[in-house]
Amino acid sequence: MIASRPSCFINSDHRFQTMSSNSKIALFIDGANLYATAKTLGFDIDYRRLLKEFRGRDGVLLRAFYYTAVIEDQEYTSIRPLIDWLDYNGYTVVTKAAKEFIDASGRRKVKGNMDIELAVDAMELAEHIDQMVLFSGDGDFRSLVEAVQRRGVRVTVVSTISSQPPMIADELRRQADVFTDLIELRPLIARELPTR
Repeated sequence: MIASRPSCFINSDHRFQTMSSNSKIALFIDGANLYATAKTLGFDIDYRRLLKEFRGRDGVLLRAFYYTAVIEDQEYTSIRPLIDWLDYNGYTVVTKAAKEFIDASGRRKVKGNMDIELAVDAMELAEHIDQMVLFSGDGDFRSLVEAVQRRGVRVTVVSTISSQPPMIADELRRQADVFTDLIELRPLIARELPTR
């Protein structure tokens, strides 16, 4: 018998809330997917503000994972400052080397899928959390969400249906206990432009 778990939702002022203040929460951020979704919606994520949204009175944030591939053999990549900042500011950063290759038309491509790493971490942590918040629209995560739910964890998926086409796979959206459109979180987690 699976014990009932507190649910996670956004109230009228867009704050994530839990039914219980001692609810244990973990964030799983598919870095490339969240970046693409935010860019499609026309804003940049302020990761300090995002973390702040999930800390404090609305449950206990156990972990905030951020997954991304990095190109090896490059002394500097544009994502390196973000990875370093996240690592020092409360996130558990999981990286792996991306593979570079030349496709059939001769274009240089980079491949770096982090789905397995995210899935393994989520399954390992499932027995210790009440709620999982997945920042991704990748339909490959539907089976993971279902498996975590079978362990009694409530799953919120954050992506968007506000773009054309939507950035979330329909099967992932249907599987989630709660779907939150990233556009609703924009006022809370967007990077604020400096005033002049």
